[in-house]
Amino acid sequence: MLKIDVITIFPNIFDNFTNFGVIKEGINKKLCELNIYNLREFTEDKHKKVDDRPYGGGAGMVFMVQPMDSAVRHIKEKNDVLKINLQKTILMTPSGDKLNQNTLKYLSKMENLILICGRYEGVDERIKELAVDMEISIGDFILTGGEIPAMVLIDGVIRLLEGVVGKEESLKNESFENDLLDYPQYTRPELYKGLKVPDVLLSGNHSKIKKWREEKSVEITAKKRPDLFDKNH
Repeated sequence: MLKIDVITIFPNIFDNFTNFGVIKEGINKKLCELNIYNLREFTEDKHKKVDDRPYGGGAGMVFMVQPMDSAVRHIKEKNDVLKINLQKTILMTPSGDKLNQNTLKYLSKMENLILICGRYEGVDERIKELAVDMEISIGDFILTGGEIPAMVLIDGVIRLLEGVVGKEESLKNESFENDLLDYPQYTRPELYKGLKVPDVLLSGNHSKIKKWREEKSVEITAKKRPDLFDKNH
């Protein structure tokens, strides 16, 4: 079972996160476990202070190293993962490596993921040296905190766990598999406001349908995401 532990100063953001979709499915099937930790519970300061002004001056506040380090150590001791290579501590940060499907696949093979949700001007650099294995971003933009990026990562990982998604075939034929975007999908009715479902999809000829879908995936990827297309084509 995959254990996912999240460190945040706003734990209530995750209150309804487990009640829907693949997250609920994975937890109910006991394929994963999601634990939310309040960073303020790990501070040594009586006022539960977790941030301070940056040395050298500058705007904003920075997360202090001690609460973060203590939180990560507590989680690691509690989980006691025997194989250290199956446990990853991840800092969600705009300066991290951009999240992609291959990274999600890699993380879905872990036994424990510890996600640190940054905020303000970031975290003390020393926490990266002491505890962080990976730094991940969900895109070239700035959000107010790492909680939403953490949710994106969690959703992407859990849906890859064996037994979560009903038809595993759907995972093999979706966007970003083989560095291609997904082919167009249609359902009933066959005709709507003059727009018709392609004849090949109504033919019942599975080899022709497969070929059409492959061609459309290549065509769409070359048009919309040439950066993906250029990797292997």
